[in-house]
Amino acid sequence: MQLAWFDVVAFVLFIAFVIGVSLYASRKEDTGEDYFLAGRRLTWWLIGFSLIASNISTEHFVGQAGRGFEIGLAIASYEWMAAVTLIIVAFFFLPHFLRSGIYTMPEFLEYRFDVTARTIMATFMMLAYVFVALATVLYSGALALEAVFGIDTLLGIWAIGILAGLYTVYGGLKAVVWSDLIQGVSLILGGVLVTVLGFQAVGGVGAFFELGQDKLHTVLPWNHPEMPWVAVFIGGLWIPNLFYWGMNQFITQRTLGARSLKDGQRGIVLAATLKLVIPFIIVFPGIMAAELYGDAITNPDQAYPVMIREILPVGLTGIMFAALFGAVMSSLDSMLNSAATIFTVDIYQRHVKKGAAPSAQLVKIGRIATGTLVVVGCLWAPLVARAGSVFQYIQMFWGFISPGIVACFFFGLFWKKTPPMAASWAMLLGIPVYGLLLWSLPDVAFLHHMMITFLVLALFMTVLTLWRPLATPAVMPDAPAIDLTPSRGAKVGGVLVVVATAALYVLFW
Repeated sequence: MQLAWFDVVAFVLFIAFVIGVSLYASRKEDTGEDYFLAGRRLTWWLIGFSLIASNISTEHFVGQAGRGFEIGLAIASYEWMAAVTLIIVAFFFLPHFLRSGIYTMPEFLEYRFDVTARTIMATFMMLAYVFVALATVLYSGALALEAVFGIDTLLGIWAIGILAGLYTVYGGLKAVVWSDLIQGVSLILGGVLVTVLGFQAVGGVGAFFELGQDKLHTVLPWNHPEMPWVAVFIGGLWIPNLFYWGMNQFITQRTLGARSLKDGQRGIVLAATLKLVIPFIIVFPGIMAAELYGDAITNPDQAYPVMIREILPVGLTGIMFAALFGAVMSSLDSMLNSAATIFTVDIYQRHVKKGAAPSAQLVKIGRIATGTLVVVGCLWAPLVARAGSVFQYIQMFWGFISPGIVACFFFGLFWKKTPPMAASWAMLLGIPVYGLLLWSLPDVAFLHHMMITFLVLALFMTVLTLWRPLATPAVMPDAPAIDLTPSRGAKVGGVLVVVATAALYVLFW
């Protein structure tokens, strides 16, 4: 596809605007709290849009649309069940985390268990961010740019990494959330544009529902190899959702930087509301691609890029290019900042410079870590091409660590006598248990593998707790840095989100 001169100008101006606003907003990041948690001054609307922009990237526009191309609207359960999970996080987990005044999620495990549990989780998260999350976002972003605009994949990987790395290295979390706000709005508007044009291409809304009726079911048979209804509603889908939205530094860092519990809860409810809309602008175009170009598309991950290439009118190419590029950068900058925070706070400050290092030194180390992570992620990203479906790759590989971490947080929060060794061993055992299930039961949905792994680890932790309980129940720190008054309005909004989710499942049963 050839870009007109005004397409190029629109794209360049958009990227320059994002970077300029981000750097200006973060020009006074001098302390560790400023750099890593935006000084704990984030408002609810910044939190809400940042959560969505950080989450939605080309792994969705490429990977999730590709799954929509193959299995249909059932893949939307990742979004709609996430909306319910976010409500649980807002009202059951977030108050505990903000009350303890933590910077990172691994830090919570040290307060509740010991430094070993904290270090294990921090190490796992660092490895997963680099070799799963960062690499996947870089590769899928470059894949989309190549499919639509003819940019070489390797060149695209480094271009995305360098651009996102520049303002993240300099500005920290505040730069990230302001870039996310701009890019989040652009990617939602861009997604709406593609969906509207897609409806026109298939002959209207009625024609779309008639042609795609076989793919417009959210509830698939219990033995479906990827999205069985058992796993969606009462099984394994809850494990990655609870981990991702409640214990994953990449996401929770925004809520840990809230200026109050009210802002944190309102921001999460805003994000949950937006999650209900996402399938209509990502999964629907994947289904449309199957209706329009099903015979010509050999790789499902090309469904969304092909839609853009075929239906986008001349003159809007640069705007959509910017939206896609923004989607990549909004996720990448968040991962970089979160990974750098974990390295600096949980590894460097805890083990290399024990005790409280000077704030300026922490910020310097955080910037060096961010730059290093960019390079490593760009080097690893080309290898993701060998894994098959981008979306399935990232969901499946998180399963090696998410069941163990979810088990540790549940026992840590709700059973005060669970000993530290139970947490450490559960996280370590999760890897071989999940790996054994993948190897021995390859035809079973990996969501079932996650739930089985979680249940095995929960049983293990229960036995250890009964055998060697803590003599004195663990007491978490009570040193909140912000107002912990809950939001009544957010509770009402949360109930409405849950009701709306149920209605969507009934509508698309």
